[in-house]
Amino acid sequence: MQLVSIGTNKEKEALYRLAYALAVITIFYNILEGVVSIYFGLEDETLALFGFGLDSFVEVISGVGIWHMIKRISKNYDATPHHFERQALKITGTAFYILSIGLITTAMMDIYQGHKPETTVWGIVISLISIITMWLLIHYKVKVGKQLNSQAIVADANCTKVCLYLSIILLLSSGGYELTGIGGLDSIGAIFIAGFSFKEGRESFQKAKGLSCSCIDNCH
Repeated sequence: MQLVSIGTNKEKEALYRLAYALAVITIFYNILEGVVSIYFGLEDETLALFGFGLDSFVEVISGVGIWHMIKRISKNYDATPHHFERQALKITGTAFYILSIGLITTAMMDIYQGHKPETTVWGIVISLISIITMWLLIHYKVKVGKQLNSQAIVADANCTKVCLYLSIILLLSSGGYELTGIGGLDSIGAIFIAGFSFKEGRESFQKAKGLSCSCIDNCH
């Protein structure tokens, strides 16, 4: 992806303020999404929606690290990831691993027992809202990252894409259950969410070690 530098410091400051705002919106949206998803996931006994909500809360930890990173690079500090960001990544990675194991174990038990959710309508509603929100966040993060010539902010947009993919999985599993009544679809959706969570956990530890530059690393 080609990045384009901007001219004046005033323009740069305005763009960094927008980058801050996008990071904060991402954090608070994930908190709200997590609360609502977990509530309805428990209420309707839908594992995919419940797992989606837990994933949102883990993303909050990662989002705080990203916010800290954007604040730091805007002041032209050194390129070494800050201790706070490394710790946030390690906590995020551990939480993703635990979430993956829990979701896969519960999903396999649900499939074995033939468990069916009461309804997955809220999964459809929440996933559609999330898809629209994540698409807008990705669009503006990429735009700001390119204008600031910041690989780090563009990489943050790539992280947000994972949330978009999870939303699509939730939509497919929730919509599939409502159309067919096959309870296993909800569990399969949870397993796919667990797979993405495991991948995010692994990448979080890699980033904490400075081995990759795909998501939160400070890449100018």
